[in-house]
Amino acid sequence: MLAFKYISYHYIKYFFIIMLALVVFLVGFDYMENAQKLSKSANLVLIYLVYKSFFAIDMLLPLALIFSMISTKIYLIRSNALVSFYSLGYSRVDVLRPFVVVSSIIIVIFILLHSLSSFSRADEFSNNIRKNAEYLSPTRNLFFTYKDKYVYFSKMLPLQERAENIRVFSIKNNSLQEVLVASSATYVDEYWSIKEADIISKPDDMTLDSLGIKVTHENDLKILHGFRPKMLDQVYEGKVNFTIKDAIDALVLLKDQNINTSSIKGALYKIFIYPLFVPCLVVIIFFFVPISVRFLNVSLFSFGAILATLLIWGILFMLIELSNNKTISSEVGVLAPVVILFLIALRQWRKYRLAT
Repeated sequence: MLAFKYISYHYIKYFFIIMLALVVFLVGFDYMENAQKLSKSANLVLIYLVYKSFFAIDMLLPLALIFSMISTKIYLIRSNALVSFYSLGYSRVDVLRPFVVVSSIIIVIFILLHSLSSFSRADEFSNNIRKNAEYLSPTRNLFFTYKDKYVYFSKMLPLQERAENIRVFSIKNNSLQEVLVASSATYVDEYWSIKEADIISKPDDMTLDSLGIKVTHENDLKILHGFRPKMLDQVYEGKVNFTIKDAIDALVLLKDQNINTSSIKGALYKIFIYPLFVPCLVVIIFFFVPISVRFLNVSLFSFGAILATLLIWGILFMLIELSNNKTISSEVGVLAPVVILFLIALRQWRKYRLAT
């Protein structure tokens, strides 16, 4: 218990120091690059920096956890605390346990943060502030299918949950049946509510005896059950920064329509599976470190461990981007690498647990 508290304290201390340094580094360089492009409004600049900080945490937290483990292990070696723990009867697995437990708890908190829209979509919001001086810009010319209908929104405002200039095309037997035309729609009680709309209908058989095209005026219509504005914005604009709720809702809804959901599955893998590489890599690196400076060139080890961490993180990041662009499947790009790291870490854990 003494070793657990002592190691956990230093691990958390190094984590906050390294996390803060990495975030300030990334946000600072980004601000220096984009300062001229930002609005002169101090409020918008502050919001931009906050969203950039969220994005930096989202991207760099796994690295900070591993770097802090390396720093803590080096500290234990230099101070001879590691040798002392082993002399008191603690095993390697006992010393490793605080790193795994603490990193796993932080990873769980990190995953839960993805239920917040401001965290999951921080990069998108900050880019909108830089380009449009507003954090949530309207989506324009949105065209998508819903069951047997084709829907067009000229402009959608996700924050106000409102759309403008709507066209809904109904298809029957591969033939256009009717067109609904409305100036606006509002998302209320899981439906898109339209106060006034014109419905243009054509007869099934266009003959000389048919009555021709018919135009009717309708009030208080409800369409597109369950298609929340944020879900529409994310799915049909091809964005991949989903919140947990948006991703699950989109996956359930689009599966019923036989629409390809690979990008949504990839987003869920990135939220739930990708961060788990951290405890795996912590285990793998931990067992490569000798217990004393007499058996270790500390500078060389630190350089090699950091380089290996950056290389693995870079490969995982590249595979995630490839799966987001549908170059490879999300199972290959996200799931498989983490499973491989888990199997290697499990082998290392079992090997040294049995040895003690």
